[in-house]
Amino acid sequence: MTTERACDALAVLVLTVVGVLAAATFRDYGLSWDDYTHSQYGDLLLRLYASGLSDRRALSFVNLYYYGGGFDLLAAAAAKVLPFTLFETRRIMGATVGIIGLAATWRAGRRTGGPLAGLVALVLLSACPLYYGHMFMNPKDAPFAVAMALLLLASLRALDEYPRPSLWTGVLLGAAAGLAFGSRVMGAFGGLELLAALGFILIAETRAAGWFKAGRSLWKFIVPLLPGMVVAYAVMVLVWPWAEADPRNPFRAVEYFSRFFEKPWSESFAGVVTPVTDMPRSYVPTLFALKLPGVFSVLALVGTVRALVLAGKREIPLGRRAALLLIVLAAFLPPATAVALRPAMYNGIRHFLFILPPLAVLGGLAAAWLADAARAFLIPRAAGLARGPVLVTALGTLLVLGLAAPVIGMVQLHPYEYSYFNGFAGGVKGARGHYMVDYWGLSLKQASQALLSWLAQRRESTPGGRRWRVAVCGPHRSPEVELGPDFEITWDPQGADFAMMLGEYYCKTFDAPLLAEVTRAGLVYARVYDIRGRSYGTLLTRPGL
Repeated sequence: MTTERACDALAVLVLTVVGVLAAATFRDYGLSWDDYTHSQYGDLLLRLYASGLSDRRALSFVNLYYYGGGFDLLAAAAAKVLPFTLFETRRIMGATVGIIGLAATWRAGRRTGGPLAGLVALVLLSACPLYYGHMFMNPKDAPFAVAMALLLLASLRALDEYPRPSLWTGVLLGAAAGLAFGSRVMGAFGGLELLAALGFILIAETRAAGWFKAGRSLWKFIVPLLPGMVVAYAVMVLVWPWAEADPRNPFRAVEYFSRFFEKPWSESFAGVVTPVTDMPRSYVPTLFALKLPGVFSVLALVGTVRALVLAGKREIPLGRRAALLLIVLAAFLPPATAVALRPAMYNGIRHFLFILPPLAVLGGLAAAWLADAARAFLIPRAAGLARGPVLVTALGTLLVLGLAAPVIGMVQLHPYEYSYFNGFAGGVKGARGHYMVDYWGLSLKQASQALLSWLAQRRESTPGGRRWRVAVCGPHRSPEVELGPDFEITWDPQGADFAMMLGEYYCKTFDAPLLAEVTRAGLVYARVYDIRGRSYGTLLTRPGL
């Protein structure tokens, strides 16, 4: 078997393993703060289309009409046919969409740097707790990251075919662009990055052959892509029907998201409780440094430097140089914009999941380059040995060892992989008190199961004439779904039977009998207390949060 075929076979194996793991574990993931509302949005979108567009409640539901609802619509439709509960269906569909994103990242890396680059890009992203954990339960940011990965892949294909892209390439680019922009208006970043790559080509060709020839080549490139614009619009309005209701609505969404649209709250960053509207410029870079696996960060940075160096070499084909620039921009333009503009920032870096695929591609390019350099590095002939194979083996070993830490971390943290912090942060235990860890409140699923188990073991039944009252510091929908109709969920601990508390800074620690703790990697994610006969005024450490 050739090296190329071996790399491709391993890539398929990685995707298969991720699929098997997802199928075995998707039921473990609880509801996040937003999940229940998003399920309602998906149902309303389904009703919109089932009613022939007459039931238009989805177009004014909460504030979700400002977002595309492609994933919510897909999950709502799948729930009608799959043999799972609604939220189990959302989990398995999230995993399915996430795996599509992994496949797109593999193909993007392979297209740009060859089979080894594609394989390493796939492995880096698969072993990234931030991506893997979010793909199961994040209904906004994870599907958007996948849409942007598809747009990156389609853009790279188009640049490879410059200046004569095929009609099929135009259709693929249009579909990916419509899906990305129809998911979130930040999909415009993909368009800006492609325009920048085309501007790079235009300038380079102008210097070499003059404006007329450069402009003619660009026109030849644009014309075959025009039918794709129709596809882009059709896909966009399918997943974001509010955008079609009024041509001005996409611009209204841009204006809406340009300012913080909720009542400000505070979160912990670098050990300081800070309003989310006043986070420092270091917020995004710091959290990427602390939450990405070390091997991912190192390879991505090496790949970035290498890509920029190659993009400046005139002897390299212009289309490849532009493709390398496009990948670098896809990875760094969005966070650089956040650093410059300082928008409201919260919930870690979940809003920037979409830069993980291009970062993984850059990491794959670095690995392929290092492998090529190692193969070419020989011991003097007198030694009679080639050092190249030894170095390649050593590099592969270092990669495996580097990936072992995040993989072990994901196993230890399951199903809270998204909360991972690397060794520089001291893991999740070292991060607690300095940064938000379980900001989605996912651990309340396991806390609810622990409470049910405790009650079953003691054979306690509901108090006469009423339901159990559970005061919950965290997202209420998760315990509502897990505990069932015999339980009333409230924010008020007065008169409650039990208290269920996240381990985050804003939830109190009670001096009451502890019924259960949800722990991972030495950190308490949630606690359940028996507070019958006790009086507490609030669940919060800072009332009014």
